[in-house]
Amino acid sequence: MSHDAYELKAEAREQVGKGSARAVRRNGKVPAVIYGDKQPPLAIALNYKDLFYKIHGGGFLTTIATIDVDGKKIQVLPKDFQLDPVKDFPVHVDFLRIGKDTQVNVDVPVHFINEDKSPGIKRGGVLNIVRHEVEFHCPANAIPEFITVDLTGADIGDSIHISAVKLPAGVKPVISDRDFTIATVAGSSAMKPETEATAEEAETEAAAPAAEEK
Repeated sequence: MSHDAYELKAEAREQVGKGSARAVRRNGKVPAVIYGDKQPPLAIALNYKDLFYKIHGGGFLTTIATIDVDGKKIQVLPKDFQLDPVKDFPVHVDFLRIGKDTQVNVDVPVHFINEDKSPGIKRGGVLNIVRHEVEFHCPANAIPEFITVDLTGADIGDSIHISAVKLPAGVKPVISDRDFTIATVAGSSAMKPETEATAEEAETEAAAPAAEEK
C-alpha cells in the first residue's frame, strides 16, 4: 500500500440530496457515501478538518481507510472526491466498501531510477515521460505505492514499455491489448556527439589514477 491505513470518524445521514448536503457543510462536516460490496449505499458525514488533511496529504485514492460510523467500522477505499473550485476544500467523497476479495482499478505513479546509468541521458538526451501514472487492476489490499522504471542502459531512441517493468503479484495493467510505452529517451539540441562523450569519459578515467599517484 502506498500509505499507512488510517481511521476516520463519521455520522450516518438519514437524509440525502442537495439540501441535506448543504446543511451538513454548514455544520462543518463533509457529506460522503459508502457503496459497493453488494450492500446498499450508506450516506455519512465526515469531520472536515480530518478529511482535508487526508486528501491533501497524498495517496488518498490508493490508501485503504477504516470509517467508524457511529461505532460500526467499515473498511473502504476512496474512489472519488470533489473540491470547491475556488477554496479547494472537500465538498463530497465517494468510498468503496472493501471485502476480502475486492478488486479495484487505481492509477499508480511511475518512478524512474538510474538516470545516471542511461547512456542517452548522459549524452544530453531527454527523458520523455509518456505516462506519469499507469492504471492497474489489483487487490484492494495490495495497491502498490508506485511502479519503478529502471533507465540503466537506455539510449537515444529507446522506448520503455510496460513489459519491462516488474510488477507485484496480482497487479495487472488495465490496458491489456498492447505493450504500451511509459517513456522514451529522445535527442536534444544540447546533446553531445557520442565520440565527444566517449572521449570525455576516457579523459576522466585516465585522470583518476594520476590524481591518486600524487
